[in-house]
Amino acid sequence: MQVRYTKKQRRRLRLVGGLFLVSISSWGLGIERGNAQQLAAAVDQPPFLQTDAAPRKPAKKEGAVTAVAALSSSPSAAPSSTGDAKPTSKPKSRASTKGPYYVDFRARTAASYGHAFVWYGKTSERKVEVAGLHPAGDLLPYMLGHLTWVPAETGASYGDLDVQYLTANYRVYLSEPDAKRVFAYIKELQASSKFWNAETNNCTSFVGKIAAYMGLKTPFHLIFPEQYINDLKEMNGGRQTVQLVSE
Repeated sequence: MQVRYTKKQRRRLRLVGGLFLVSISSWGLGIERGNAQQLAAAVDQPPFLQTDAAPRKPAKKEGAVTAVAALSSSPSAAPSSTGDAKPTSKPKSRASTKGPYYVDFRARTAASYGHAFVWYGKTSERKVEVAGLHPAGDLLPYMLGHLTWVPAETGASYGDLDVQYLTANYRVYLSEPDAKRVFAYIKELQASSKFWNAETNNCTSFVGKIAAYMGLKTPFHLIFPEQYINDLKEMNGGRQTVQLVSE
C-alpha cells in the first residue's frame, strides 16, 4: 500500500530527517574528538604518568646514542690511522710489576671527638698497616689525658679497620723509594711516641707529623679529626701523589 503525503507533510519529514543526520554526525565527531584528545594526552604525558598496562621500555636509539657518546668521549676510542700506529711495548709480567704505595690519612667516629690515624701499604696487597696515637687503656686514661700526660699506644685501635665508622680520608700515593722512607719514619714515630695528651700530643698532631714529613701542608692540630683530614686534603689541593726531596 503506497502512502501519499501532502507537500506540507513531506517538508516536515525532510526537516526531521535532516536534524537526525546532523545529530548522528555530531555524535560521531564527538567520539572521534574525544578519542583524539585522549590519544594526544597519552602522547604528551611523561612515561611515568602514562597508564598503559605494559611497562614502557627505553627506546633502543637512546642506548645507541649513549654508547656512541661514551665512545666518543673516551680518548682510547678515537680511531687512528695506520700510519700513526706504533708498536706497543711488551707488558711486564705481574711478578716483576710493583704497584704503587700509599699513605691513607683517615678519620673515624668515636665516643668523643673521633679519631685520626693512617693506613699505609701497597695497593696490590690486602695487608694494611695502621698507625695512630691514642691513650693506652679505656676511659680513665683518656679522661686524665686532658689534664696531664698518659701512656700511649700507636697501633690499631677499635674501629680503625671498620669502613662503617669512617668519616673522612685522604689517600696519597708514593714511589717505592719514597714509600720506604715514609714507612720507616712512621715506624720511628710510633716507637718514639710514648705519651698522649689531648692538647699537645694527640691523634691529629701524630698524623700531621707524617703528612709534614711527606711534604704536605698541615692544618692546626686542635680541631676535630674529621675536619682535620678534610682540611689536610683541601690545603694540598687534593693532590694524590707526592715526591720526597732527595737527601
